[in-house]
Amino acid sequence: MKQSDMLGMLDFLHQAEQLKDTLRSAHTTQGRKESTAEHTWRLCLMAMLFEREMPEIDHAKLMQMCVIHDLGEAISGDIAAVDQDPSIDKSHQERLDLQTLIAPLNQSMQQHILALWDEYEQAETPEAKVAKGLDKLETLIQHNQGLNPDDFDYEFNLHYGKKYTDQHPLLAAIREIVDQDTAAKVKSTGHR
Repeated sequence: MKQSDMLGMLDFLHQAEQLKDTLRSAHTTQGRKESTAEHTWRLCLMAMLFEREMPEIDHAKLMQMCVIHDLGEAISGDIAAVDQDPSIDKSHQERLDLQTLIAPLNQSMQQHILALWDEYEQAETPEAKVAKGLDKLETLIQHNQGLNPDDFDYEFNLHYGKKYTDQHPLLAAIREIVDQDTAAKVKSTGHR
């Protein structure tokens, strides 16, 4: 490996560290906001755990997609689904931010990461569909598990990301269990 490539990778890793401080709307069981890095970690853990149940999936590619899917948020941050403005192209901004973040990498690695990210965003391949579905499930699980504000809208979660979680039988089965937990949260909070 050329030293310039190694230095570029280290520079990229230093910049990617910002993801540890990028906060999401979800809360941990202790009540603090989770970081995007923490969300990504558990998403990868989910992909690993369910690997044997999806033999048709290229798991190396799935894991790589999971690792990079929110990297762009290290620059502009995360926007919760309930707060997204439909007139703003969040995907476009995340891609621009990702390009800025990966600039220190050599051209080949930049192309590899962008190709994975584009594939994830388009959600057309089996791996991208599973990555998107697991991403939504991890978010829902965290919302159910976390210590959220009193006005948290659990009912929104009963519909959130269904088009992705319905793409694979395993994800749909997991979603059914998660939705039961969400419905119980709706009932126990007495609102939404």
